[in-house]
Amino acid sequence: MYSRIRLVAKTTFLARPLFSGAATDTLKEILRKKRVPSLLQQRVDSGHPITLSELRFISKRLIRSNRHDLALQMMEWMETRKDVHFSAYDIALKVELIIKSHGLKQAEEYFEQLQSSDSLKVAKSAYLPLLRAYVKGRLVQEAEALMEKLNVLGFLVTPHPFNEMMKLYEATHQYEKVVMVIALMKRNKIPRNVLSYNLWMNACCEVSGVGAVESVYGEMVGDKSVEVGWSSLCTLANVYVKTGFVEKAKLVLESAEKKLNRSNRLGYFFLITLYASLRNKEGVVRLWEGSKSVSGRITCANYICVLSSLVKLGDLAEAEKVFEEWEDKCCNYDVRVSNVLLGAYARNGQIRKAESLHNRVLERGGNPNYKTWEILMEGWVKCQSMEKAIDAMHQAFKLMKGCHWRPSQRILLAIAEYFEKEEKIKEANTYVRDLHRLGLANLPLYRLLLRMHENIQRPASHIYEMMKLDNIQLA
Repeated sequence: MYSRIRLVAKTTFLARPLFSGAATDTLKEILRKKRVPSLLQQRVDSGHPITLSELRFISKRLIRSNRHDLALQMMEWMETRKDVHFSAYDIALKVELIIKSHGLKQAEEYFEQLQSSDSLKVAKSAYLPLLRAYVKGRLVQEAEALMEKLNVLGFLVTPHPFNEMMKLYEATHQYEKVVMVIALMKRNKIPRNVLSYNLWMNACCEVSGVGAVESVYGEMVGDKSVEVGWSSLCTLANVYVKTGFVEKAKLVLESAEKKLNRSNRLGYFFLITLYASLRNKEGVVRLWEGSKSVSGRITCANYICVLSSLVKLGDLAEAEKVFEEWEDKCCNYDVRVSNVLLGAYARNGQIRKAESLHNRVLERGGNPNYKTWEILMEGWVKCQSMEKAIDAMHQAFKLMKGCHWRPSQRILLAIAEYFEKEEKIKEANTYVRDLHRLGLANLPLYRLLLRMHENIQRPASHIYEMMKLDNIQLA
């Protein structure tokens, strides 16, 4: 991570091979005591030099463990050392860590400080992480203001910031502005790269149609500074798929297959997804088998992609074969993979198969997530196994603190209607109270519970109190 740190004379940072034992011990101490500067300084003061390899190892592990705050402390400690000079890479990494640890405001303040420093070159290295954070948060005004500032500073000389703005405009459905960004790049003689052309094609599809996309593709083919690879051909094919030009899509995908990188699987799975959209099972299976010849581990994300494609094509038998292959090879049981097949069974009304798979997942040590319980809930409601659906709902409620998932209103109401039908007023009250506590109660649920109380002439003041707290009124 710190491979671009430049060393100066008499440094305590020696560029010798990593002694992993010492680095691991330091990492454990940092994670245990959560104090980076004092531990590192203590080691230096005791006469034990710290190598660049150790710093890279420790930083990488801290970031991988989502301990961005500790990684940032390490960066700040190194920044105070006179014997270390930060490269552009290090400054950019520090901005990313500030954003993750303290938020955008502090990162903006740090960027302002860099601008007021002696060298603008330092500030130039920091803007891209800040701009990417604006794009991720879909903060259009902030991103546009930063671009204005970068323009004044003379930093807009590469396609990267323009590509980020095009991503932002596409994410916020401002496709016309993507075309305006391209015009600005042309006017200022900023070269376009592969990503620039891909984003431009996507936007033209939304704004002007297939003809405009083909025109952009033609311009890309004529641009000697870029090479048309599988990603651009997939972009073009996706346009044809969306607009119904099936035969054109097939021809382009055939060309894309010839451009696949035999040392990277990524392109294979883009093509698998597109072949699934064309209902082309042969293409899906061919690319899946071809991807196995690429060196390296096939990831869970890869299995999820091919399983989803086969399920989309309705070929559950083939999907089951692929799933069994994954089960044989997996080290850690990732329920996101099994959820694909579980969802297919539930949607098809094969609840017994779904239950059997769920039990198998539990036996293999899989931990159901909110999606698992949602799938089972829907399947059990569909076949009227309501007690099982209720149990799944309670299991899902336990997981709600750690995610943004919320159950569908249709399922919530179906369970409430079951309580009404079975005249289980105690269970209905407990259920609605739970939904109220979780912020999930709504007017139809409250009406149903009021109706149950009215039918047996029971007081309902607590229901009106919950409605008042939820700011819900009877129409």
